[in-house]
Amino acid sequence: MKKLFATCLTLCLSAVLTLPAGALDYTIDAPGDPDYGTPTSVEVVHTADDGAMKNEDVSKNAALIPPCFGTPSADTLGTGTYLTPNLASGGMAVGTISGGSMPIIFPPASDMTAGTGNTGGVSTSGGYTAVTDDLYYSGGYLGTLKIPSIGLTVKIYQGTGSSTLAKGAGHFTDTSIWDGTVALAGHNRGVTNHFGKIHTLEAGDEIMLTTKLGTRTYQVTSVSKISETDRSAMTPTGENRIVLYTCVMNQSDYRWCVQAVAV
Repeated sequence: MKKLFATCLTLCLSAVLTLPAGALDYTIDAPGDPDYGTPTSVEVVHTADDGAMKNEDVSKNAALIPPCFGTPSADTLGTGTYLTPNLASGGMAVGTISGGSMPIIFPPASDMTAGTGNTGGVSTSGGYTAVTDDLYYSGGYLGTLKIPSIGLTVKIYQGTGSSTLAKGAGHFTDTSIWDGTVALAGHNRGVTNHFGKIHTLEAGDEIMLTTKLGTRTYQVTSVSKISETDRSAMTPTGENRIVLYTCVMNQSDYRWCVQAVAV
């Protein structure tokens, strides 16, 4: 009897062990309402000048490679060379930095005259001088603007942001610093109201620009009130010109624009 029971038990165990094996079926539910960030294709662009230049190109086309560490312009906004010179909006590569091979982008212009062959910066046949490290003075400024008729003498710094204009006159980074058209901006009120009287200038008044490339004298040809977005005066004309901009008191939609031609 015992043998029969043992035989039956052995047969049952064998039958159980010979059943095909299968994986367990199970499911895992994902957590409800996961805390993912909201997808978007539009991101807010934060500029160093706190949005002072509303229509300024801040895309990769206008991105600059910063100057080398320790150079005079290392901490100055708007200096360096283009990251993608072949994509720079509205310009074309027509020159290189002195002593280097990096192409520089200059604004397009028509009927431009030959450069003067300056040794500093970049001068081209189109009459444009780019800002380069060797054009900075030890104090971090690019030059000095002097207007005797209104008693103005002020240093010029690169860029037109609020922090720059608090120090002196600001240089529009997309304009020349010597040959061609030089464009500057300045405050007209407060402690740093350097350009507070430029709207009183008259035709024939002298404006003097001094940089490491020399001193150039201009004579005022026009003083006008323009729209805050009007930058047509900065368009190269083939002449050596200087253009000054400042706000119109209590009229935020307008700017004073002074134009002068080299003599």
